[in-house]
Amino acid sequence: MPTSPAVSAVIRVQLFARFADLLGASHVDVPASGPTTVADVLARIRALPGGSAIGAGALVAVNLRQARLHQRVSPGDEVALLPPLAGG
Repeated sequence: MPTSPAVSAVIRVQLFARFADLLGASHVDVPASGPTTVADVLARIRALPGGSAIGAGALVAVNLRQARLHQRVSPGDEVALLPPLAGG
């Protein structure tokens, strides 16, 4: 009987604009072990070189939907991290 491929235990974080520049990458894969929230993912990103400049105003989406810090994130989810938007 064929087996389905295992979902890797990572959360892909897409980085946009200034955040991609700060971390030197368009995305980062964050290991997912146990219950994880958006706040946990942000803490892991902020711990990376260049990540400490990501402030509280960051906009976050999970699987293309705006997310709050307490929202749960699961392995295989995609998190998008965008700098605050400025109007003009």
